[in-house]
Amino acid sequence: MQPATAQAETTTDLASAVVATMRQLGVVGLPRNYEIFYEALAGSNHELSLEVVSLSNRPTQDQLDRIGRKFFPDNHGTGIVEHARETIARELEDIASILRHERGHLEKYGRMLDQTAEGLNSRNIISKDLLQKIVEVMSTATVSTIEHGKQVMTTLGDKTTELESVKSKLEEYKKLADTDPLTLIWNRRAFDRAVAAIYNSKSGVMFNALILTDIDRFKGINDRFGHPAGDKILRGIARIMRSSTRDDVFVARTGGEEFALIVEGASEEATLGIAERVRQAIEQAQFGDAQNPALYGSVTVSMGVCMAAQADGPEDLYSKADRALYRAKMAGRNRVNLFSAAPETPGKNWMLYRKD
Repeated sequence: MQPATAQAETTTDLASAVVATMRQLGVVGLPRNYEIFYEALAGSNHELSLEVVSLSNRPTQDQLDRIGRKFFPDNHGTGIVEHARETIARELEDIASILRHERGHLEKYGRMLDQTAEGLNSRNIISKDLLQKIVEVMSTATVSTIEHGKQVMTTLGDKTTELESVKSKLEEYKKLADTDPLTLIWNRRAFDRAVAAIYNSKSGVMFNALILTDIDRFKGINDRFGHPAGDKILRGIARIMRSSTRDDVFVARTGGEEFALIVEGASEEATLGIAERVRQAIEQAQFGDAQNPALYGSVTVSMGVCMAAQADGPEDLYSKADRALYRAKMAGRNRVNLFSAAPETPGKNWMLYRKD
């Protein structure tokens, strides 16, 4: 259920530089912004690179959108949607015109058959020469109709191919819009849609669960080693989550150091088992570089689990999983905690753990 996989090391290093640059300039992590800075740092478009360099220390989204429309008119924001809409409308009108013309052609051929039949029925005696002429005319008309039909089928096939191409571009844009550019897994936008879909059916409510995951003391990692190290850890954890779960488990990055998993068709016990397997895999992993794989030390996560049947809707499910995550933090971190309906200890702000 994931939109992409890890790329080559050179691409990963470039992606790290892109994200670091965007963060330094205060650029929002939108797919279209990532596309601009990726091409600029890759150096494949000198003019684009110069325009990015000329931006202020805090470029506005309007400035970035202007660059995007200039250099990526077919892939930038609403541009690809508008272009696809115009192409589809044009292609559908062409198809309708072809079908109308074909209908007229077939109706003309049908009238010719009717007139020939009436002519034959009205004559008692038909000469050999007349019959031969009738056969020749009908043979020519039939061959012409068949050839015309073949041309129509070829043209319709070409139009279908063009529409499939537009559909493919729209699917790629949708994937890009739903993908976290740093970790290449689903983003918050895709997660919000997926968690809402749980409550569209009774089966979804009965056999789904939400697991929220937060990296322990992530701010300290960034402060000590810098944001590039933090980004490398985020990518590593995303890969571990993907490799440690079934293909049908929905894995997303929902915030800075927060991830979410939506598990389908699993019991409470099985869901806790999935969460624990992911937690252990992250705890045992090494995060560093080629020279020192353990450079950044041990990285752990806390996880909160809530079954969909325990919540009244998407917001309630997220809130309860978040409370379970808070309890895991308060209990010492690096653990999995299942949501319980038991009253919470009075006086505690269950959002405090966000500050570590």
